[in-house]
Amino acid sequence: MPVSPTELKIGTKAHDFNLKSVDGKFYTPDSFKDKKVLCIIFMCNHCPYVVAVQQRINQIAKDYSGKSFALVGINPNDSVSYSEDSFENMVVRSNEEGYVFPYLYDETQETARVYDAVCTPDIYLYDENRKLKYRGRIDDNWKDETAVTRKELRMAIEKLLNNKEIDFNMVPSMGCSIKWKAK
Repeated sequence: MPVSPTELKIGTKAHDFNLKSVDGKFYTPDSFKDKKVLCIIFMCNHCPYVVAVQQRINQIAKDYSGKSFALVGINPNDSVSYSEDSFENMVVRSNEEGYVFPYLYDETQETARVYDAVCTPDIYLYDENRKLKYRGRIDDNWKDETAVTRKELRMAIEKLLNNKEIDFNMVPSMGCSIKWKAK
């Protein structure tokens, strides 16, 4: 059976970062060291795929807030070419949508590069040792939440919170390509 590109990174350690959030604080992976499961989602403001699932992402953060789980969003897009993805607009979006998770700005794009992120949303789920255990989609219908039949990110979170291995195929997330700065 061929291995999907996302499965190649399973087991790798989370990379360090130190990024500013819309709340004015800086966060690193160690900011969440008291949590058993850490979900990092590369996302942005302008991508229609992210816009379609942003409330699902926020609901996951809300639903698991009482458990040993943390979710963080990271915007890596070039805000010069895509002004909607500027830090100022991230603050507006976070407030408008009521995000309950840190929404971080990867202005240099270094974090997205070391994570090998390719699209928004791009989802990484880490266990308590900060080893990658899931890199896939949120669910099986990004366009229409009412048509969802498999909530794969939630399934993976539940497995990790209950000390179980993820035993289902990971389907890569669909989204907009990351908007890289011109070199």
